[in-house]
Amino acid sequence: MTRFESLLLNAAVKPYVSAGKFATHFARGKLSGDPVFREILSMGLIAPNTHVLDIGCGQGLLSAWLLAADSLASHSSWPAGWRSPPRNVTVKGIELMPADVLRAAKALSAHQTRFKFEVGDMCTTPLEKAHTAVILDVLHYVPYSAQEDVLRRVFDALMPRGLLILRIGDAAGGLGFKVSNWVDHVVTLVRGHNLPRLYCKTVSEWQNQLQLLGFHVEAKPMSQGTPFSNVLLLARKK
Repeated sequence: MTRFESLLLNAAVKPYVSAGKFATHFARGKLSGDPVFREILSMGLIAPNTHVLDIGCGQGLLSAWLLAADSLASHSSWPAGWRSPPRNVTVKGIELMPADVLRAAKALSAHQTRFKFEVGDMCTTPLEKAHTAVILDVLHYVPYSAQEDVLRRVFDALMPRGLLILRIGDAAGGLGFKVSNWVDHVVTLVRGHNLPRLYCKTVSEWQNQLQLLGFHVEAKPMSQGTPFSNVLLLARKK
């Protein structure tokens, strides 16, 4: 981890101190161990002055990450080779778990004009217009018909040339896919929920579904440093 990345991690975790030890430790573990957060910044996937829908936002980690990046970009050297920092971004987070929404709201209460969080089911909650939508590792919890409906509603909510950042587990990913499913089940049990049925698909099946909706899709491996078979699908509205 570079010095800048260490500063970024500390800045993103700091707001969660007010939300308690669990929120703080979870934020540090997830933000330091999940490659998707670094890649979202280095690839410039969230442009400055845009509005983001974070669907399945959990305790608001993406919002805290973007806020930290914005703050550091104003008084630190942005890494060479990284795209432009996400300055002045606003986020609307939707999350099924009330406890997560409470932690997100508490951690980012000083920035509630930019970052708003709502308890809601992605299958039924109205989606407001946005430049970017982010769905990380949650669509496989709902049936295939519901997945299609969510993606169709996201397509309608995105502005022209809007981007959907969707991470999925590749059902053709062999052992890595089995490991990620096992972790999903364990995390669900720890959080006090029944073992879910998971509705997974291969990368090509996800790509075909998105293309039929009218997206141009690019796939990138997104499980570096982990035992999983995750893939990031960048779906641009045509």
